[in-house]
Amino acid sequence: MIAHNLGYPRTGSHRELIKACEQFWAQKITAQQLQETGQQIRQANWLTQQQAGIALIPCNDFSFYDQVLDMSLTVGAIPERFHPLLHRPGSLQADLAQTEASQLDLYFAMARGYQQDGLVLDAMPVAKWFDTNYRYVVPEFSANQSFSLLSETIFAEFDEAQRTLTETPKPVLLGPVSYLLLGKENEAGFDRLDLLHRLLPVYEQILTRLQGQGAKWVQFDEPCLANDLTPKQQKAFITAYNRLSEQFPLLKFLLASYFEGYGSNLDLAIKLPVDALHLDLVHCPNQLDDLLQTDFVYQKTQLSLGVVDGRNIWINDMGRSLATIEHAVLALGMDRILIAPSCSLVHVPSDLQSEANEPALSPDINQWLAFARQKLDEVANLTTLFLEPDDCGAMAALLANKRAFDARWQSSLMNRPAEYTRLSQLTRQDA
Repeated sequence: MIAHNLGYPRTGSHRELIKACEQFWAQKITAQQLQETGQQIRQANWLTQQQAGIALIPCNDFSFYDQVLDMSLTVGAIPERFHPLLHRPGSLQADLAQTEASQLDLYFAMARGYQQDGLVLDAMPVAKWFDTNYRYVVPEFSANQSFSLLSETIFAEFDEAQRTLTETPKPVLLGPVSYLLLGKENEAGFDRLDLLHRLLPVYEQILTRLQGQGAKWVQFDEPCLANDLTPKQQKAFITAYNRLSEQFPLLKFLLASYFEGYGSNLDLAIKLPVDALHLDLVHCPNQLDDLLQTDFVYQKTQLSLGVVDGRNIWINDMGRSLATIEHAVLALGMDRILIAPSCSLVHVPSDLQSEANEPALSPDINQWLAFARQKLDEVANLTTLFLEPDDCGAMAALLANKRAFDARWQSSLMNRPAEYTRLSQLTRQDA
């Protein structure tokens, strides 16, 4: 059994990244200073996860703006209107692979638009990231779209994480099929999914480099597996992962979808040639039983149980999570189980301890809350309670968790009998 994480908040425990980006856009700090802020946040995040007891720690989950935009830059999917920035003499194109400042110029131009040197370029569109409040930058594709490995960030951050942790991190990549499906066609007459055969060679380049650097696990985020898919879209997943698994038999692939269950795509997901499959058991707890009724039970594929809610600020019901984990362990064995949050922790604040001076957080309320740092502890403690049932720290955490839950349901802040009475007296005439 392994404790792992899908992603960590990138703003910093005191929102350092937001402040630094705003200063950079106002030309109050340099690109190098912004990069240094990003490096400090990344390294703090990795060490925090390591200290919490997370075994598989993600890298490439950091972003200055948006992870989908990061992938567009990585695979060279630069909309045509930004090409003047690429081709200006002495500017971005000549030094793009080497100069971080130039990459940031292009990156933020794509995100926010560009109004300099006689150029007025509209920003790329944004869209809602599934059913969250997050907005992502929508990739734009043309019929003659080409892809090429443009950014070295993935590899630089892998090396940085490896030096910081002195152990092997787990790179996180937005999967190729979801990347295409999350984009849009800039012209009529073609289907962006037909670009998959041009995109996959770049993913192969990325994986070749990561494998050469010593990567063992790679996490592919394919959130579109939670959507209703056409037969063509389902076939694209099969094509992509058959090809990548054949090319990289020594790499372990963890396939993650979240915010919902796999639904009608469950059979597709369990047949993909990956080494671990992640389930969001917070937003779709019933899918574990659905999966355990399939041939997955007889496979060697590991199962990642997303039992800690990655999208809200409340503590985990550890007793309920332990029952879920035990159910999976009895069916699959402990060696096939990984414990994780339901999704990346990017959707919650960084650390409850950073809010210690917030007057609204009374001790009563404080004990009911878990931000990203505290959710790491929940994942680690749940894992420890199976690996080392007599561990004093994990047992103490379990008892404290039960007391907090009991206090919450008994608290007048949560239960107001007078309101229940008024509601019970409502009639049709009150409508």
